[in-house]
Amino acid sequence: MRAMDPDPSRLHLDLIEACPAWGAAIPEIDALCRATASAALAAAADPGEHELSVLLADDAEIRALNRAWRGKDQPTNVLSFPAGAPTVNGAPRLLGDVALAYETVAREAAEQGKSLADHFRHLLVHGVLHLLGHDHEEEEAAERMEGLERKILAGLGIADPYREAAHG
Repeated sequence: MRAMDPDPSRLHLDLIEACPAWGAAIPEIDALCRATASAALAAAADPGEHELSVLLADDAEIRALNRAWRGKDQPTNVLSFPAGAPTVNGAPRLLGDVALAYETVAREAAEQGKSLADHFRHLLVHGVLHLLGHDHEEEEAAERMEGLERKILAGLGIADPYREAAHG
């Protein structure tokens, strides 16, 4: 199997659609979520079975999470909460949770001239990579993470979000 050929059967996904606007705006959100997370795991060369929760929330819920866990009293587009749990032999690797804010993601997509689905998929990839230990706190780490995001998104047929940001 090539790195960009994800095996969705190796992903145990718990999708929580707390904000119905997500499903209304992206009717295929479940399939997109599964394919996107699977592609991120495959490209990050993290073999085996994985368990992941994705919360599709609104700005108010993400603001409350951001305030409680990061001390920032404002909504943000995506939050990642790594599980940090040890892997038990034979059990899927518990990655953690990714939470996305509908209004913020929709506004950013519109401002950047992107489809909501493509921007959602980029942020989900970003969140999954954080769960796998990637970060962008230092320039070298940020370049590695962005390069991996570009590779994953290209494999999904999504334009380079960083190139567009630089020109838009």
